[in-house]
Amino acid sequence: MANSAELIVYTALKGLVAVGDGKFRCYADIAPLAVVKPYITYQAVGGQAEHTLNGGSGIANARMQINVWADSRSAATALMASVKATMEGDPIKAVPIGQPVSEYEDETKLYGSRLDFSIWYYP
Repeated sequence: MANSAELIVYTALKGLVAVGDGKFRCYADIAPLAVVKPYITYQAVGGQAEHTLNGGSGIANARMQINVWADSRSAATALMASVKATMEGDPIKAVPIGQPVSEYEDETKLYGSRLDFSIWYYP
């Protein structure tokens, strides 16, 4: 299977929201309705092209937005801190773009936090 930014993120973060039996609350784009909290969503939101005068370099970049959702501000903040530590650590060494942004969804009564990361990888 080819390496992708989505696979890298999912593999790194799924253990932070494991529910057992090989199931995880870590989803691409959006979570299913009525999913148990807390959970993580992620999506590619751009990236940088990497080319030299000789063409492509073989390395790829993705800007990945990671969102966490929980029933309380403290739970969302704690989960985002774990996400940040995991993404910045080995083997990913992602670079955060800014600092986490707090969110609140009035309709669902969920507290969230989001942060973009720059990830370099070999596809």
